[in-house]
Amino acid sequence: MAAKKENNNVVATAVGLGALAALSAGAYFLYGTKEGAKKRVKIKGWMLKAKGEVLEKMEALKDVNEEAYNKVVSTVMNKYEGLKNIDQSEVASLVTDLKKHWKNIKKHVDEATKVKKVVKKITK
Repeated sequence: MAAKKENNNVVATAVGLGALAALSAGAYFLYGTKEGAKKRVKIKGWMLKAKGEVLEKMEALKDVNEEAYNKVVSTVMNKYEGLKNIDQSEVASLVTDLKKHWKNIKKHVDEATKVKKVVKKITK
């Protein structure tokens, strides 16, 4: 019974670390760069919603890699490209901005992956 409880704790920890990686990526978009202050001033409500949707979809991914990330960004942003009240140049700019942050997001994902591997080794 104790082993089952320990496995549940390990799974909860791993899920939490995955969510932490996604949240770290979101925080990086707004606070991790020198341009972050400018971005926070210029950001619009739909942009925050779009970034939130990207983060939600990232959390649902089993394997987070550049191809999957770019696909998530493209899928979410296609929805916003069709809206009439949004400037399409802003949509294109946000897509470019989101995709160029992959290297920094990858660092957070790699850290979470390392911790998951250690947790799995401990439980075995």
